[in-house]
Amino acid sequence: MTEQWRSDFISQIKSEIQGHVDLTNFDDRQLKAFITETLDRKINQAKTQNSETNKELLTINFKEKQLITTAVFESIRGLGVLGGIIVDPDISEIMINGYKDIFIEKEGKLHKLESRFESCRELEIIITKFVSRAGRAVNESDPIVDFRLEDGSRVNVVMKPIALNGPIVTMRRFPKEAMTIDKLIAFESITPEVAEVLRILVMAKYNVFVCGGTGSGKTTFLNALSNFIPHDERIITIEDSAELQIKNIDNLVQLETRNASADGKGAITIRDLIKSALRMRPERIVVGEVRGAEALDMLQAMNTGHDGSLSTGHANSTRDILSRLETMVLQGADGLPLEAVRQQIASAIDIIIHLSRIRDRSRRTMEIAEVTGYDAISRHVNLNTLYEFQESKESTKGKVIGKLIRTSNEMVNTHKLEMAGVGVRI
Repeated sequence: MTEQWRSDFISQIKSEIQGHVDLTNFDDRQLKAFITETLDRKINQAKTQNSETNKELLTINFKEKQLITTAVFESIRGLGVLGGIIVDPDISEIMINGYKDIFIEKEGKLHKLESRFESCRELEIIITKFVSRAGRAVNESDPIVDFRLEDGSRVNVVMKPIALNGPIVTMRRFPKEAMTIDKLIAFESITPEVAEVLRILVMAKYNVFVCGGTGSGKTTFLNALSNFIPHDERIITIEDSAELQIKNIDNLVQLETRNASADGKGAITIRDLIKSALRMRPERIVVGEVRGAEALDMLQAMNTGHDGSLSTGHANSTRDILSRLETMVLQGADGLPLEAVRQQIASAIDIIIHLSRIRDRSRRTMEIAEVTGYDAISRHVNLNTLYEFQESKESTKGKVIGKLIRTSNEMVNTHKLEMAGVGVRI
């Protein structure tokens, strides 16, 4: 079944229902039942008539039937085209660029849909309805809004006059099942050997920072790492939007930021949450992502007895994240000497893991490096690469073959391994 055929078929059923019955007499349950009956009737007609026009109906399975039924219902009562897209669990990202252009990410690849909204006004109405369900509002005076859905999906909306080509909706969806190390191994992001090394590092309370570009899988990787945290520890997670799915931790506290109200008051930032978390007797602090001045508070937390903390940030390499952290720290402590900032970074972070989305759209772990300290002579933070991704000659343009390979560099900072009683060499 093609996307174009499905879109046309949904429009056909919608028009038929709206043209033949008075929908004001139907509640939502009755409308869904009526749509199902209509779809069943068309499928049965296709079986008996066996016409070329309706041959696509003969290929509809149970899952496809549910998707079409929901899409028709949403187009009549709910979120229109958006509602029909949301119900597809295989879609990981939705990008609406005005009412004519809709893009989705499915199985790691971008696709442009044939579906479109009927008008810019229809899209604006649907966005208003969608945003209001989350208890938020968006309009010309406040045209940008970020919020999280009940299923954890992260949504960003930008309206006119900021968005020049019409209302923009970007939705990042997350799998219902938390990512595990076993799944990362199955996806070939890491090897079993690396998985064991990561388990040892987390158990021994090394402070780990995961970096990478947009969509490289930082939060997903952080979820997997969290599985190695001992179950009897007290963990506090801090995020802009709660996305982490930490399992099997009984003593877990989850904190989320809050935007300012319409009068500009009541905002709770990552910095506020980190400072509050330090009074909650945490054994580890997990910061979903650092983007600004809160980097200073995170580093200070790592330096004040909260070993084993985890966090993520945007960067193009392990070396690049050091520069990014310097910039972010200086946003929160203007006038702090750069040398002091670098010393703070070097003493706080133990391990940096760099992820990337490579040319075949797969997410891979590219490098694992340890921070070995600050060099007062060169005035730089020193890195020691332990593992790096090596691509095989068998790779093609469409498929990258390779894996993380252990370098010849010996691990320098082994004191936490010794304190944890881990009698292994990494």
